[in-house]
Amino acid sequence: MFSKLEEVEKRYNHLNGLMSDPKIIARQHEFQQYAREQSELSPIIAEYRSYKKIQDILKENHKICEEETDEEIIVMAREEIVDLEIQIIALEEKIKVILLPKDPRDERSVIMEIRAGTGGEEASLFAVDLFRMYTRYAEAKKWKSEILSQSETGKGGFKEVIFSIQGKGVYSKLKYEGGTHRVQRVPETETQGRVHTSAVTVAIMPQVDDVDIKISSSDLKIDVFRSSGPGGQSVNTTDSAVRITHVPSDLTVTCQDEKSQHKNKDKAMKVLRARLYDLEQSKQQDELARERKQQVGSGDRSERIRTYNFSQERITDHRIGLTLHKLTLVLQGELNEIIEALTVYYQTEALKLGR
Repeated sequence: MFSKLEEVEKRYNHLNGLMSDPKIIARQHEFQQYAREQSELSPIIAEYRSYKKIQDILKENHKICEEETDEEIIVMAREEIVDLEIQIIALEEKIKVILLPKDPRDERSVIMEIRAGTGGEEASLFAVDLFRMYTRYAEAKKWKSEILSQSETGKGGFKEVIFSIQGKGVYSKLKYEGGTHRVQRVPETETQGRVHTSAVTVAIMPQVDDVDIKISSSDLKIDVFRSSGPGGQSVNTTDSAVRITHVPSDLTVTCQDEKSQHKNKDKAMKVLRARLYDLEQSKQQDELARERKQQVGSGDRSERIRTYNFSQERITDHRIGLTLHKLTLVLQGELNEIIEALTVYYQTEALKLGR
């Protein structure tokens, strides 16, 4: 690890020299590339230099214990040695986490899909609760949310809602939210006070650009039709709704929320690109990292990841054994505690596997 850190520090110092070169400064594109790399290395360098500084102080204190004759000074030095060794251990763990390979998708925006599962109308109503939870969390992070497609029930629930959350580092925060979310509560229509269990699935996909995944127009089947809403009532009187089928994969995306056919097509293509990218990533993971997925867990949408129990005001994440008795606050978008705990857990598992 430390030989790697020495190399990183050499590169950092080299970048500093390049960025002070007038010739480089004049070539703004090149300068910005170096500046981005330097910015990425800065957190590692800051921790490494803190580590080296503490190591130097530690050596001085050991030297004092060996050479000093004043017992009071020796006691003080020994006490400081204990504190410094604790700091060294903490810094080593922090540096190990920083040096973990970065997921190249972490900085991306995301497309989220929330679908009602078992539980009928109650599941669709809980899908609305989850949608509100994530959009409020996004709002607190100063991210932008936009509905791309929605299918509502007659009672105000979501059979399905697809939406984007745009901002820096969104995927890094939300990538562990994919899976089955189970809700236990008494539905409004329940007259005998019985608790019902329903389920909603959440899928998280990094948003991709045209350059990330190539889609041939010859592979697409595009249908246009008239939009309609719950119960079949007309929403629009023109053929503005769009259904795009990617023939090789048989993936289909429908979008009818906008009055403009062009806007619906753009939104549908965003979702299609994200789904195709997600499908390709899943294939690669299955082929190259089956053992890793088994040991760490994939956060896959098929896994039951969390239970929301309303009568006990309890939320439990089953992957990490975390239980909080503040369900109302979580559903209002206060997800930080859960997301940070999940991040630490998966980082720790990655360190155990030597990655």
